[in-house]
Amino acid sequence: MFLVKPERRRLWQLVATVVVIALGLASRAFPQFVPAALGKYPGDALWAMMIVFALGLLATRMRTWQLALWALLVCFAVEFSQLYQAPWIIEIRAHTVGHLVLGSHFGWFDLVAYTAGVAVAAMIDKLALFRRRA
Repeated sequence: MFLVKPERRRLWQLVATVVVIALGLASRAFPQFVPAALGKYPGDALWAMMIVFALGLLATRMRTWQLALWALLVCFAVEFSQLYQAPWIIEIRAHTVGHLVLGSHFGWFDLVAYTAGVAVAAMIDKLALFRRRA
């Protein structure tokens, strides 16, 4: 009997990605359903979760901790890129999609929200989305 390397189920990664995108957009569209004390940070955490699940869709055999690390690097890179304020990128960020993908203003607490989102997504990945045996 051959041992098959564990892998993520692409369909579930796609479903998780779509669900998290919907939740993230809903958290911004209906802020009255999010505790005011949390501000915009649940949306930031959900954005980071989406990055984990989207990367998991592509990297089906990557270990969960590696996937989480890559996702965190992407999230941090996007956040630190907000320190760059050239006119051309400000114009991109002024559009809805550009703002949703690239953000607009750097914030240290955003990094905390991304870390929390990646941690939650990694737990979900490890417990529910990563197939252990064939």
